[in-house]
Amino acid sequence: MPIHPLWLLLILLAVLLVFGPSRLPELGSAVGKAMREFRKATSDLTSEVTNAAKQEPQTPPESTAKGSSSEAKSSSN
Repeated sequence: MPIHPLWLLLILLAVLLVFGPSRLPELGSAVGKAMREFRKATSDLTSEVTNAAKQEPQTPPESTAKGSSSEAKSSSN
């Protein structure tokens, strides 16, 4: 459902009445800064997930405890 231009105009008029004309530049810069930070965070997260998916899974090395326990069993028999 697209937003009608009249609704946008009414919202802007309400913001102008609530905050006043002197605060509008501050609000605009705060919204812009928040959007930039959000985009940066999402791109960082996307690149981190992509890099993690590209890495090959590493197999854990065989533990020496497993081999030593089997040797101990065979030597006791």
